[in-house]
Amino acid sequence: MSTIVTRAGKGSALSYTEVDNNFTNLNTDKYQSGGALGTPASATLTNATGLPISTGVSGLGTNVATALAVNIGSSGAAVVNGGVLGTPSSGALTNCTVDGTNQVGYRDLPAVGTKTGSYTLAVGDVGKYVQVGSGGSITIPDATFAEGDAISIFNNTSGGITITCSITTAYIAGTDSDKASVTLATRGIATVLFISGTVCAITGNVS
Repeated sequence: MSTIVTRAGKGSALSYTEVDNNFTNLNTDKYQSGGALGTPASATLTNATGLPISTGVSGLGTNVATALAVNIGSSGAAVVNGGVLGTPSSGALTNCTVDGTNQVGYRDLPAVGTKTGSYTLAVGDVGKYVQVGSGGSITIPDATFAEGDAISIFNNTSGGITITCSITTAYIAGTDSDKASVTLATRGIATVLFISGTVCAITGNVS
């Protein structure tokens, strides 16, 4: 280590040359003299602007580095590097999907598809509509859905179809009797709203 000039006697001031030499010696031994106010002396953070978030701060972790970069106004750096799980780091959400197919925020009612036989409603049908054709039928299962789930059913046949209510309790909206099954009229539409996993209410062209 370089020699640091000191004074043994109390109150004995160093000369300007001695002070300057001390700072030179410290710098030679990798100790920085400081720098301008607000500017880190570390070789990693050469200044307080222009720091990319991806650079990070050694020993402090990515989150701290991100917070520092945001607060000091990093020039040209993205605020989020990688984004929160499930979201892009920039741009609109036009490329995000709810289920791998349908975009975030439905602008229409997605179709499950046309069923021509006996079909049991599934969790993947929530927020969509099921079309019944060629004499199919629908079953509402028990203990499958959650409160607030809703599914619409369209009877695209020339006659009524049966909706079997295997769920514990099923009401036709506006009535107070539990139904084991209901009939959906020809070309009729019904919506099943689940109050819980074991209770639902059915609205629409049903009897």
